[in-house]
Amino acid sequence: MADTQTDPSATQPSGRRLTALSLAALGVVYGDIGTSPIYAIRESLNPAHGVSASIENVLGLLSLIVWSLIIVISIKYLFLVLRADNRGEGGIIALTALVMPRTRAPKGVTYLLVVAGLFGAALLYGDSMITPAISVLSAIEGLEVVTPAFRPFVVPITIAILVVLFSVQRHGTARVGALFGPVMMVWFATLGVLGITAIAEHPSVLTAVSPHYAVRFFLANGMGGFMVLGTVFLVVTGGEALYADMGHFGRRPIRVTWFAFVLPALLLNYFGQGALIIGSPDMVTEPGFQPFYLLAPRWALYPLVGLTAVATVIASQAVISGAFSLTRQAVQMGYLPRLNVTHTSAHSMGQIYLPAVNWVLLIACVGLVLGFGSSSSLAAAYGVAVTTDMVFTTILFAVVAWRAWRWSPWIVGSMVAGLLVVDLAFWGANLPKVPHGGWFPLLVAGAMFTLMTTWKRGREILAARQQGRMFPIELFVKEVTAKPPIRVPGTAVFMDSTPDGTPPALLHNLKHNAVLHETVVFLTILPQETPFVADDERYEVISLGAGMHRVRARLGFMEEVDVPALLKGCTIEGVAFAPMKTSYFLGRERVIATDRPGMAMWREHLFAAMSRNAEGVTRYFCLPANRVVELGMQVEI
Repeated sequence: MADTQTDPSATQPSGRRLTALSLAALGVVYGDIGTSPIYAIRESLNPAHGVSASIENVLGLLSLIVWSLIIVISIKYLFLVLRADNRGEGGIIALTALVMPRTRAPKGVTYLLVVAGLFGAALLYGDSMITPAISVLSAIEGLEVVTPAFRPFVVPITIAILVVLFSVQRHGTARVGALFGPVMMVWFATLGVLGITAIAEHPSVLTAVSPHYAVRFFLANGMGGFMVLGTVFLVVTGGEALYADMGHFGRRPIRVTWFAFVLPALLLNYFGQGALIIGSPDMVTEPGFQPFYLLAPRWALYPLVGLTAVATVIASQAVISGAFSLTRQAVQMGYLPRLNVTHTSAHSMGQIYLPAVNWVLLIACVGLVLGFGSSSSLAAAYGVAVTTDMVFTTILFAVVAWRAWRWSPWIVGSMVAGLLVVDLAFWGANLPKVPHGGWFPLLVAGAMFTLMTTWKRGREILAARQQGRMFPIELFVKEVTAKPPIRVPGTAVFMDSTPDGTPPALLHNLKHNAVLHETVVFLTILPQETPFVADDERYEVISLGAGMHRVRARLGFMEEVDVPALLKGCTIEGVAFAPMKTSYFLGRERVIATDRPGMAMWREHLFAAMSRNAEGVTRYFCLPANRVVELGMQVEI
């Protein structure tokens, strides 16, 4: 059972490096799952489920929580899914890339798997909107435990924190990122200590590790017990982050941090809340029931609320950064139009900021807080998107294990059957949430999926139609050789999305200016399904004659599209590029929707609108503005 090949540079760390990476992983990877104790048990014992707070039910609930963490996080993600890396990178887009064929378009079942992976990626946008809202709101609701007088101020304070959080994104997380690990270490230590103090009064609560309590819980509560799974799922909502952040830290630090620190702290806190409820079961029906905050002595409530607010901001930062990375990957793979990407760190390529994504997330988060008003109401919207995404992850992983790793069909079948039982149980328990708010992440995912598939299909149609009108490069070279135009000094680089024909911008320039540079380069950027491309595999240089050359440059979906920097690593006939003697010629396309066969008219108008609002080519490709010449043209789709 061999794992996929990873980036050679991503060696397994040890010693001090392992400690440093584990601390960093603690701050970034486990923010979401680490803040679940604030609301998970509270929502699981919501009277709306019809499940009483009897000792048997509390023990059954704790048993469900324990085994959910073990099966979903420890076994599925940490032991199995983390094996499926794409040259060191994780996440559902990287997993989807492992399923896609390398040399042809996906068809049949493979096409459906790619669509499922794409929809799973779209679902993460809904999660990126709900997580900051529910996390920060649940933290500030702790003020109500101090005194009910704070109740009218919970929503305004939450919105203020969210506005500040999204406003500082443009500065990047490089400076504050170093604090995430130590702060989350204090957070998890606090979780453990709070739990231990309550467990000491009712140590019998630890017997809930036995799975038979979970079985008895279902038998005693029937459908009501099954519906509780929809809120028990809140304890594992950070599972996808483990996989998505693998490229930043590697498998080993993520695994070490979980088993050595995070899992024990979470279990202690959940057991502590259970012990507290066993001691005073009537508290469940009291207004403002907050078992997490009730674990703390009254003098510690203000510091705990402050620490909780910081922890939830860190958890929110992780999903916001994840949305930025996911969007950039989608752009690189041709599923979204060019967007303004700002790099906020000179040392870390992953530190990026996308203004458009940032402000859309802020508006959505504020709208969710105002619309739902409480974390309990938001919990009704939480889980539908993530459970669906987890189902897709299990299926895609099974396909990779079977096709790429050649695992035994019996092993793969048994594995996927066992995991899908759990995933589909959580998914089914979350379906009733759809009318009560679960529709929101599905609506967001549907909108993003429509945008991504429309853009991908539109670019394919556009490329096919341009290819049909393309002037063959061989004929162009013959004409230039037979009737040489005036040649001017320097290098002209034509950005060319069709790697076999003559760029329209070159024909327009020659027609209107009647000159040709001494050296002409047709540059085609070829996005790859891998996150990074080795230097010895990056360039393909073809000499076409008459001073013209075709350069095909391969870029991974995690790499920055910086054309000047890219060209520095490429030589033509032994000569390196001279930046100050290079001009860049771009074709500015104006897409016009028509009734020609291809897409539905509404999708053509959508594609045209997306094309008009795409980030300018000059900025996206990091081209020097004073060296760029743009030539406009209309293109029908």
